[in-house]
Amino acid sequence: MDLSILYRGPLASCDYDCPYCPFAKRRDSTEQLRADRAALARFADWVAANTEDRLSILLTPWGEGLVRSWYRDTMVRLSHLPQVRRVAIQTNLSCRTGWLAEADPDTVALWTTYHPGQVSHERFLGKCRELTALGVRYSVGVVGQPEHLDAARRLRAELPADRYLWINAAEGRTYTDAEAADWSALDPLFHYSRHPHPSGGHPCRTGSSVISVDGEGTVQRCHFVRAPLGNLYDGSYRAALTPRPCPLAVCDCHIGYVHLETLPLYDVFVQGILERIPEGW
Repeated sequence: MDLSILYRGPLASCDYDCPYCPFAKRRDSTEQLRADRAALARFADWVAANTEDRLSILLTPWGEGLVRSWYRDTMVRLSHLPQVRRVAIQTNLSCRTGWLAEADPDTVALWTTYHPGQVSHERFLGKCRELTALGVRYSVGVVGQPEHLDAARRLRAELPADRYLWINAAEGRTYTDAEAADWSALDPLFHYSRHPHPSGGHPCRTGSSVISVDGEGTVQRCHFVRAPLGNLYDGSYRAALTPRPCPLAVCDCHIGYVHLETLPLYDVFVQGILERIPEGW
């Protein structure tokens, strides 16, 4: 079967201190880092042994994964497995990029976020140019804070025209029509992020062809519905994979609502769902 997996291990530390992020500048202990490394290795071994499914994988650490060697090594390893259609990660792109030359460029992808105030425009744009030179698939995004608008406009102007720039609505912020128009001029899909989407009782692919997995192997339908469906490593989750409606009233995060069957986003992104790259962009 075709199965998309959102993996989130114990890692919570990040090298940035964005004021809108609860995990800014958090530090993991040596023991926590060892546990995260072991959990990711176990997950990668499961992927390598699973030859009966066609897998798409998005790594969604609470912290910044690519500054850790085990995330880079795992992405390279998984990118070369024939059963893996895509392996992507959410990242602030603060890491070096040369390691990506060892990955399969047809499989690996990055969902990158530019955080003005944490990194200079020149440094971030330089990293993007390195990815382009390496032939790596990547999207670029900015959180729609009012103070980020000018930086986002500058980034859009200097990125290649064929590179998608997404804008995430800032959590808890209500946008006027004029404000939304400014952000929509940069991201024509911003209207999907502007408002939470009604999801209660609506069909969603999570829990059927999309699952969330934590460091212990506990399988849930998504990051936001915590009821366990079983465990990845003993196979108990498979019997629970079935179409089911969403139990939450609304869904306001892209990695959740992109899978709602009431939205046309699978037709918009097609093969770029996990790395957030619209088809034909």
